[in-house]
Order: sequence, then structure tokens, then C-alpha cells
Amino acid sequence: MLNGKTIAVIVPCFNEARQVGRVLETMPAFVDLVIVVDDTSTDATAQVVQRFAAADHTPFTPLVRQERQPGTGVYARADNLALEMEREADNLLIPCEIARCATSRVVLLSHRRNGGKGAAVATGFKFARDHGADCTAIMDGDGQMDPAELQQLCQPVVTGRADYCKGNRFKHRAALRAIPRVRHVGNAGLSMLTKVATGYWRVSDAQTGFVAISREALVSLELHTLYPRYGVYNDLLQKLNIANFTITEVPITPHYAVGEQSKLNIPRVAPRLAGLLLRLFLQRLFKKYLVQSFHPLFLLYAFSLLAFLVDLPLTARFLYAYFAHHEIWMAHLTLATLIGIFSFQSLVFAMWFDITDNDRLYV
Repeated sequence: MLNGKTIAVIVPCFNEARQVGRVLETMPAFVDLVIVVDDTSTDATAQVVQRFAAADHTPFTPLVRQERQPGTGVYARADNLALEMEREADNLLIPCEIARCATSRVVLLSHRRNGGKGAAVATGFKFARDHGADCTAIMDGDGQMDPAELQQLCQPVVTGRADYCKGNRFKHRAALRAIPRVRHVGNAGLSMLTKVATGYWRVSDAQTGFVAISREALVSLELHTLYPRYGVYNDLLQKLNIANFTITEVPITPHYAVGEQSKLNIPRVAPRLAGLLLRLFLQRLFKKYLVQSFHPLFLLYAFSLLAFLVDLPLTARFLYAYFAHHEIWMAHLTLATLIGIFSFQSLVFAMWFDITDNDRLYV
């Protein structure tokens, strides 16, 4: 326990037999539940975890599954419907087999089929939620996350300062040298797009998986809708923003060349992630600023896009006339310029409103 709060840690794994043992061995003593999710590894990941659990006798606070029962009476109908919907949604998650030793805080959840990083996170979240963990953190099984930094990651959550805390490798003073240049540039670009898509304009290092979430925020998530693959943390930020949960960041140390093997196929993932971020942006505007509570920024974003689409063919026609026939159509030039200015101004004001409205959610 930490500050009187129970702590669960999810360790998503796919072919991490060489690394996961060290992650489990160095897990801090205040962690009450370690949830290893094996996403159908083809190596000995599951066997390594089971051997460790059998020999593990670290003192821990047992977390018992909290099974909610339907209420009775006429006033319990809505709550019962919500419970039924939650159970139906849980059935959409990937089925898994549970292996647990009574003397160990480590539990192994083995997926029956491969689902991806996000699917493993969703499975771990469900187990932590069902067992009533006050704070749930995520540490990948590749050993890149320092267990010594777990306490500072969970601290803002267990003290109630924030609902979600994420690590930020960019804040480390040696980040420029410690992080491989290709990853640094790619992560920085994705972080910028993630700001726009999720509404958390002050976050950076959006792709880190070293995060902690409160029970209240976790219960609010529809786990079956989490993005099943690499973009799960971008998707998670967007869902938290729509629900108006507060987040913060803590500096963490970037660790590379510690024995991990990257499974990220950048050419394959990049187009999918770009499409995901665009979808998250549009969903956020629709759900948060039109359905939940109307805000002028929705209209400003819409006007900006509409004006851009109108301006595009006008500009193209002017350029065609100029380069193909050496003619200058002043009417087209004037109209295209005015519409372009209107589009740009609408975008600037929309982003300004967006940043101002969401700044309160970053603590």
C-alpha cells in the first residue's frame, strides 16, 4: 500500500521471457497486486512468470474480487441496467486464463488469442477494477521502466492531486542524448498531434506507457472501446479528457539498450496512428463540445474546415490560370485570400478556446 491506498501494476507482455523476470524481481514492496498479461507469447514468458510466482513470498495486501450484485426495488432499475451493460461490455474483451498462487501478489492472465498492446492493457484494467485497486499503474514487461520511479508516478494519484499521471522522458536533462534520435523526433511529432486530438495541450511524450490511473477514472472507462494496439495511450487520454479528469506528468529516466527488443513496425503503425488521432479529434469535438455542452469552438473548427475546403479549389483555379495561361484573375485571388484568412483566423480562435478550456485539467 501507498499512503493507505492499494496499488496494482499491470505488466503487458509479448515474448518478454528474457526481461519480465527482472521486472517482477524489482517490483517495489508497496505494490499489492501485479497483473501480468501475456498476449499469447510464443516464447517462455508464461513459464517465467509462473516460476516467479511460485517462489514469491513478498508480503502484500490481498485484493479480493468485488462482485457487485443487482439491487432490488423499483428504484434499482437504472443501476441494474448499468451493471448489465458493464457485464455485456466486459464480455467483449479477449477471454483469458487466470493463473494465481495464493502466496504471491503476482497473477498471470493469458490471452486465448493475440489482441495487441491495448487489448492487454484493457484486460489488466478490468482485473484491477474488479479487485478494487485504488491506483493502477502500467509497466511494460521489456524492462525499460525503472521500478524505483513507480512511487513518484503513483503519488499524485493516491494523494488525490490528479486522476491520471504519466511519465515524461523528455523532461530528463539527458533526454536528447539518451533517447535515439529517430524515436525522439517521431515521439515529439506524435505528441504534438496528440495535444490537438486529446485536448491535453500541455502533455508531451505521449507514447510512454509508464502511467498511473485512479479508481474513479478507471471505473468510468468503457474498456472494450480502448484502441487495441499501439495507440492505446493516445486513446486513453482522449477518453479521460471527454470525462474531464485531471492529469499530470512526472519526469522519468529514459532507458534504452537494457535488453529490450522493439516490436514496433513504424511504417505499418504510422498511418494507423495518424488515422486514429484524426478520429479521436473529431470524436472529442462532437462528444464534448456539441453533445455534452455546447461551446463556440466547435463552430469555429467547423467554419475553419469549411472555409478551407471552399478556398482550396479557388486557389487551385487561380494557380492553374496563372501558370498555364499567364493570366491573373484578381477576383479569384481576392476571394481566395479573404476566405483563406477567415479559415486561418477561425482555426486560431478555435485552438485558443480549446487550450483555455482544457488548461484546468492539467495540474
